[in-house]
Amino acid sequence: MTNPLFDLSGQTAVVVGGTGVLGGGMAQALAVSGANVVVIGRNAERGQARVDEIAAAGGTAHFEAADALDRNSLQKAHDAIVEKFGPVGILVNATGGNRPDATLPPGADFNQLPLDAWRSVFDLNLVGGVLLPTQVFSPGMLKAGQGSIINIASMSGMIPLSRVVAYSAAKSAVLNLTMFLSREWATKGVRVNAISPGFFPAEQNKALLFNEDGSYTERGGQIIGHTPMARFGKPEELSGATVWLASQQASSFVTGQNIVIDGGFSSVTI
Repeated sequence: MTNPLFDLSGQTAVVVGGTGVLGGGMAQALAVSGANVVVIGRNAERGQARVDEIAAAGGTAHFEAADALDRNSLQKAHDAIVEKFGPVGILVNATGGNRPDATLPPGADFNQLPLDAWRSVFDLNLVGGVLLPTQVFSPGMLKAGQGSIINIASMSGMIPLSRVVAYSAAKSAVLNLTMFLSREWATKGVRVNAISPGFFPAEQNKALLFNEDGSYTERGGQIIGHTPMARFGKPEELSGATVWLASQQASSFVTGQNIVIDGGFSSVTI
């Protein structure tokens, strides 16, 4: 029997960026807990594959195509979702990523970092990652007087990691905006929190962490050595925090928080 604290039955949850590894895992967690989940992404093939995976696990999910960096695209998806499924009560902002030319190799000159690469990373992680989806989906929550918004931040937003300078700065801005919105809407029934994953292998960072033979790269080995649990995270290990933050019953007094899921990485200072 489902614990009523974590029962999301009857709620519609939207996961923007749900075609990705982490966003997809969060979408599945919400669906397994009873939510009617809508995965939003640009790639219909990947989106449908994610929906099929959720259905195979016993959940209910649908796909709507939209570009998180295009407000009109998001608004069309929003309108279609509300027409089909009713008000959206849960929003997970899982769009994000980095660019190679916004990363500084060892010995590189920060002053030569291309401005277009910097702007692109900020647009992806802050504008498409939080700002636009929140502006499109939050009005319905505010009108209803209840809702949960979960932003995906990063360990690098708390600790400026070497090399990934633009990404770290953008994720720091995600955390700041999360706290700002939580204060704005604290008395209006809409809670805004963030989850900061540690190091979770995905397509975008696989080459950074692993050699072709599956062994750790130098950087991958450094990360493992700095992580007390001595391993990388698994997408399903974000599930508990996701459902907890989504549930009004379980986290009704939680807003403006950053939930760190990092295997202890942030506890190590030397």
